[in-house]
Amino acid sequence: MIFDTIVAKTTANGTSAINLIRISGSESITIVNKIFKGVNLEKQLSHTTHYGFIMNNNEQIDEVLVTIFREPKSFTTEDIVEIACHGGNFIANEIIKLLIANGARLAENGEFTKRAYLNGRLDLTEAESIMDLVNSKNFNQLKIANSQLRGDVLRLVDKLQNDVLDIVANIEVNIDYPEYDDVVEMTNDIIIPNIKILLNKIEKILVESQTGQIIRDGIKTVIVGKPNVGKSSLLNTLLKEDKAIVTEISGTTRDLIEAELNLDGIILKLIDTAGIRVTDDIVERIGINKTKKAISEADLILLVLDQSSNITSMDNELLQITKDKQRIIIGNKIDLGSKLNLEDEHIINISAKNNIGIDKLSAEVKRLFVDEKLLSEDYTLLSNTRHIGKLEETKIALTQALEAAEEQIPIDMVEIDLRKAWSSLGEITGENTSDDLISTLFSKFCLGK
Repeated sequence: MIFDTIVAKTTANGTSAINLIRISGSESITIVNKIFKGVNLEKQLSHTTHYGFIMNNNEQIDEVLVTIFREPKSFTTEDIVEIACHGGNFIANEIIKLLIANGARLAENGEFTKRAYLNGRLDLTEAESIMDLVNSKNFNQLKIANSQLRGDVLRLVDKLQNDVLDIVANIEVNIDYPEYDDVVEMTNDIIIPNIKILLNKIEKILVESQTGQIIRDGIKTVIVGKPNVGKSSLLNTLLKEDKAIVTEISGTTRDLIEAELNLDGIILKLIDTAGIRVTDDIVERIGINKTKKAISEADLILLVLDQSSNITSMDNELLQITKDKQRIIIGNKIDLGSKLNLEDEHIINISAKNNIGIDKLSAEVKRLFVDEKLLSEDYTLLSNTRHIGKLEETKIALTQALEAAEEQIPIDMVEIDLRKAWSSLGEITGENTSDDLISTLFSKFCLGK
């Protein structure tokens, strides 16, 4: 495809030592050459770097290094020029204005990666992995993003598509060439086992994807408990900073306090809540209502109880409210005694104030949410919500095909559901997709990507 020439700063705004400006398109080398004082860039080889100056007529803007990548051996497969200039927003903006004045246009969010996809340099899963790389906050996230970038997800989906296509192709041969003696007559009884094998593969991938999604997106975690049991102390201990105010006065926390924690390779999106109790304080009541809403939306509840005192009616109410949620019951203040006795409940005993037992909390979170075997071995994990949703659609279509085959519906009708399954898989990699979806996906990228 032939596109116009685009430009954007690839480094973040703010003060820095170096900025990088990227230009991509058939006119990129010519446009940069107009404002570059040094060698003639149009005569230089690909993958070479050149020292010189960016000039606005006779006025020097900056001393720079310019690197040339000639098509097709570049990120977008187009001619690309990258200008390394000094840091700060002003210099980069002045250079970008010069480039636009000479024929480039400002890139849209994610447009460089979008061109790499449209030009066949990347499939959609590889393109999406780039933002996962940029947003990685721990090694597990980085590992999954790199796996996707090197094409592991593409190969996984391609294999599933080929399995579906094999069944469809055999059906087509039977429909189009029924007179051939050497063609095995394809019946529902023959394709049923093949569909079941495919469904088992997809179910296994979906189960494993729960770990991938947790690693990529984190766990929305709400800390709840009655007032003064140590919720805020727990938050501060986990974060290793005084994020929440801690006092002996009940009701100190009146609103939700949010923070993010990298807990041994798992991101916990922590919310410290107002203690639930009966109160006439209007502001505190608002905070308690927010707490109840946060509980309903949470992936994980950390229910904090006071080990130094007997269980109360409010504790029992919280146990009831959270009983259908994924939760970890924490007995805090273990350094002051052990009076709680909850039958059939597993309690993690800690002292948030003295940093005792926090490692047990990490182990329990992993036990509940992560299959560590999948992280330690060479597994291809789906982690992207869109990919998982499309695989769920594939499963539904295959299930419908299986049910139709078992009911002995004509085989050409079964083929309709099989083709739907094949199409849903193609939407994962971008083989089958709409322009609106592509525009929406890449609009979420940062400028310069």
